[in-house]
Amino acid sequence: MQNLQDLLAQIDSLLPDEYDVLYRHLHTEGPAWPSGEIIATSVSLETYMSDYAADHCEWVEGFVIKMSPATIGHNNLIKYLSQFFDAYFELRPMGVVILQPFVMRLPEFPNRRREPDLLVVLKTNPHELKATYVDGPADLCIEIVSEESVGRDHGDKFNEYEKGGVSEYWIVDPLRKESRFYRLNAEGRYERQTEDERGNYRTPLFPGLVLHVQTLWSNPLPGPGAIAKSVKAMLKAIANKSGE
Repeated sequence: MQNLQDLLAQIDSLLPDEYDVLYRHLHTEGPAWPSGEIIATSVSLETYMSDYAADHCEWVEGFVIKMSPATIGHNNLIKYLSQFFDAYFELRPMGVVILQPFVMRLPEFPNRRREPDLLVVLKTNPHELKATYVDGPADLCIEIVSEESVGRDHGDKFNEYEKGGVSEYWIVDPLRKESRFYRLNAEGRYERQTEDERGNYRTPLFPGLVLHVQTLWSNPLPGPGAIAKSVKAMLKAIANKSGE
């Protein structure tokens, strides 16, 4: 299975759109052997939550998968996107952004627990946000791709988040400087969304918020002050436009 995932990861650079369709087909029922570093087997949900969940691990059909150590670049992207949403929700208190390790339970996959790099839960989300997990699909999941997570992020999690009802899924790949934005359509299938001609991505989930994709590859990334100033300007612009 791992060799197959490595092969499909190589296909991604050649057939980016077909890649998603191929993975969707191969993972209709999910992987028989989960991808990633398996550190324990035959583990109960109770043991996973008590002994592993807080240590950046996921749980798939009794397997415990250890997430790879994050690089500085990986951590910087998580921090930037977290501050980006924190600034937005401070001005528009309509939800929260949560960083890993934090568990998401999808009813469609009762024997799996994922920990997205970031997840967003809006106040309109009907599912309960508990102390250590969200009991249902988040409104947005974001995964920052690492070398070992290509197959998991584009394949296993794509399939689970789609079938599990996560409204949007963003895959941010600093290795290839590529971001993919997926949104559930009326049929419950992910459709890839595109940025505008200026490289900005907008979504109805967060009115007025504009993500300039190329900024994700900046070194250094904008700090908290610059982020707050930028988000404030975005919301002011949309307010002025609405008042015209």
